[in-house]
Amino acid sequence: MKPTLQIVLDCADPHELAAWWAETLEWEVEPSNEDFIRRMIADGHATDADTREFRGTLVWREMAALREPGGPGRMLFQLVPEPKTVKNRMHLDLHLGPDGQGTDEAGRDAARDGLVARGATFLYSERQGPFVWHTLADPEGNEFCIA
Repeated sequence: MKPTLQIVLDCADPHELAAWWAETLEWEVEPSNEDFIRRMIADGHATDADTREFRGTLVWREMAALREPGGPGRMLFQLVPEPKTVKNRMHLDLHLGPDGQGTDEAGRDAARDGLVARGATFLYSERQGPFVWHTLADPEGNEFCIA
């Protein structure tokens, strides 16, 4: 059996971070099924404490998800009690140019500046031969690179 891959980010606010990454990746936040949530509460499988309102919609408190439109990509954002304290051992790489080949310096810098304006933190730039990238952190400190 061939497994599928799903990326999961631990975070303090799954819904805010999912919305940020949805805009960044041009993906979709998976819609909440409010009727299903209410039915789970009514049937005793969940409580009101398991939910919250996010931008006017009833959602599960501990989880949010994104999906790549028309593609296989999926990311989950999972509530955890502890804050992020050290550098990630694994991170996301976003290739901005055509066919995943990266982009030129002006495009890379413009993307960096746009992400910083939306709440990312610029950490540093690196080069390996002709390949150049910027490393940033999302609003909760998860590192990622853009090229």
